[in-house]
Amino acid sequence: MASDVTAPRGMRDFLPADKARRERVLGVIRESYRRHGFDEIETPVMEDSARLHAGLGGDNEKLAFGVLKRGLTVEDLRAAREPLDLVDLGLRFDLTVPLARFYATHRAELPSVFRAIQIAPVWRAERPQRGRFRQFVQCDIDIIGEPGPLAEVELIAATADALDALGLAGCAIRINDRRILAALVRSWGIADADYESTLVTVDKLDKVGVDGVVAELSAKGLGDAERVGGTLRAIAELPDDGWALASDPPAWLDVAVYRELLAIREALPGIRLVFSPDLVRGMGYYTGTIFEIAHPDVPYSLGGGGRYDGMIGRFLGTDVPAVGFSLGFERILELVEAAAGERADAVALVYDDGAAPARLVALKRQLVQTGARVRLVRRARRVAAQLDQLAAEGFTRFAFVPDGASTAAELEFRELAPPA
Repeated sequence: MASDVTAPRGMRDFLPADKARRERVLGVIRESYRRHGFDEIETPVMEDSARLHAGLGGDNEKLAFGVLKRGLTVEDLRAAREPLDLVDLGLRFDLTVPLARFYATHRAELPSVFRAIQIAPVWRAERPQRGRFRQFVQCDIDIIGEPGPLAEVELIAATADALDALGLAGCAIRINDRRILAALVRSWGIADADYESTLVTVDKLDKVGVDGVVAELSAKGLGDAERVGGTLRAIAELPDDGWALASDPPAWLDVAVYRELLAIREALPGIRLVFSPDLVRGMGYYTGTIFEIAHPDVPYSLGGGGRYDGMIGRFLGTDVPAVGFSLGFERILELVEAAAGERADAVALVYDDGAAPARLVALKRQLVQTGARVRLVRRARRVAAQLDQLAAEGFTRFAFVPDGASTAAELEFRELAPPA
């Protein structure tokens, strides 16, 4: 019986055309971020297991892939009280925890305000389904060392420019602050000890609606149902993208923090920023502003982030302000046109059996030196199908190599139409 040769569940192979498309989109994102003054770094795919399970990753810690210690014995297995006793490393489940460790390691070598790009795969033991994978790419930008709203303004501006460069029209960035959420929960008469539990329920608002949130909180014995429901319905009906509350603020609003968010919005004319006081973001390490990207064509966010001023202090012993924004690359890829960006010059030289290798390589090198991507292709019996396949793989033109041709100038190039 033949063995299974498919990729592991939740992980994927990418054919050349798919890989090229992914790299084109990543190139647009990377260049947009670099123009905003961010520098790219790289961290290992694995971190110490204790670091990945230090309470910094929220529910994602439960989804971390562990790596077994080397040289385990049967006695080690018997002595283990839980699976984590058997691992010493783990695959990273996001890029934020590795960044915090990276900054703590290299702080003396970095500028006082460090602007980082990280574009890399992460791994989570998810239940695979449409749009949810066990290995996927994250595109993060972070600013470390800037305590004021300038960091949020820079991150949002860079992210909005990247979305524009990808042609994703109609995006809105929802923004909130954990301090506003704290005031909201207190206004429901819920004790600080039940704050995180309450947020877990409120975070389900998009899935279960107001009535579902009210019912779950009531089942937990948290909050007055009428007050909670009334507040959430009023939030859903906020006019002017939520920016009309300063003159007549509701009782649940932390006005000082709201004005900070209003200042961020005023610093970003032309970018649609929506105040969403019910926006939670699931990561418990957020300490201030939080944000998500909404698009009218999909019911889920295309990315998000927030301020996490307490995380790096867990490594350094001294708190360092930090805020980050992550694009959901796999979700964005589904919305971006396959031909994102201009098609690079890619040339196919179609030759017949018997053509001298030295002459073919000489022609190829001449074209490569002009900046083109060049492939040598043996002529197939069905040339039309062969040319269609080359077009699907991103080639823009081709030439048949005649006998005796020794320079590229002697070749007759023809355009390859992109696939419909």
